[in-house]
Amino acid sequence: MKCTACQQGNLVPSFIDALFRSHTCDSCSGNWILIEDYISWKERHPEHVFDDDHIENIDAEDTVGAMLCPMTGSIMSKFRITKDHAHRIDYSARVGGVWLNQGEWEMLVAEGLAGNLNAILTDQWQQRIRQEKTSETFENLYRSKFGDAEYQKAQEVREWLHNHSLRADLRAFLMAENPYSAIN
Repeated sequence: MKCTACQQGNLVPSFIDALFRSHTCDSCSGNWILIEDYISWKERHPEHVFDDDHIENIDAEDTVGAMLCPMTGSIMSKFRITKDHAHRIDYSARVGGVWLNQGEWEMLVAEGLAGNLNAILTDQWQQRIRQEKTSETFENLYRSKFGDAEYQKAQEVREWLHNHSLRADLRAFLMAENPYSAIN
């Protein structure tokens, strides 16, 4: 198979960290992993803890554009690994294959995500990342609008109100233009 990333090298059979099968590009050192090989290995080694002690400097490359599956030639999907990483891994749903650019496996190990490679590719994982990113965006918006001190105070009031047994009445009282009048 030809390399999907550099399009110059060939994908040669290898192993990721001497653990499970992959195909590594002999030019750019990217890795093609079939999720079934990864899951099969994980099932046989549930006690395995990925060791990040040997990782000193992570220089993970990322591809910006769409990549083609080295087996089918179809466009692969990009999946975020966390809300804080702009990095995305490429996945071919048609064959269940993941392309990891050079350094991406080490990045997953260092982030404590190497044991979750198959979970990263699920809708639930991706939805959680989108929700976390949305929450972070709104928090930053409110902090910018209110300032840190006022935002903190608003959070405390909100928490107090949310946990209060009379929260509906308290909300009505707070929202009324004149809570001491029958006419609003």
